[in-house]
Amino acid sequence: MTTKVRKLEPRTAPARLDTPTDLPAEGVREISAALNALIADTFALYVKTKNFHWHVSGPHFRDYHLLLDEQGDQLAASIDILAERARKIGGTTVRSIGHIAKLQSIKDNDKNYVPAIDMLLELMNDNKTAAGPVWSAVVCPSRRSCDDPFPRHRSAA
Repeated sequence: MTTKVRKLEPRTAPARLDTPTDLPAEGVREISAALNALIADTFALYVKTKNFHWHVSGPHFRDYHLLLDEQGDQLAASIDILAERARKIGGTTVRSIGHIAKLQSIKDNDKNYVPAIDMLLELMNDNKTAAGPVWSAVVCPSRRSCDDPFPRHRSAA
């Protein structure tokens, strides 16, 4: 009887965290690093989205409040999916708020007041920032130029 599964080689992960995978160690490190950066940005987006959800005001309060609540829920759900993917391939993932702060590229917004329209514009641009590396890794290999994945949708902020 033959099998198509090859024997997995030992890896350098701590024994308790070692996860069987057929990816080379360098591949696991690269993919985990990319996932961890995305996880950090997703956490930052989640916190900013909830901040804006709690502090939005104005004539469109209810619509924006509900929109931001739903967006926050979707971000929270995606964090777990991304982190579990990093573990599934044999990598590790973020361990603390400090670790997230070191990896995030999304800037925090600690202002006392932000107009609702500015909240939405900031979140739109932050989502584009977070999506950029994913776009480059997944879509760009099949395109000639990947300098700006959203050329027609970039706002003049």
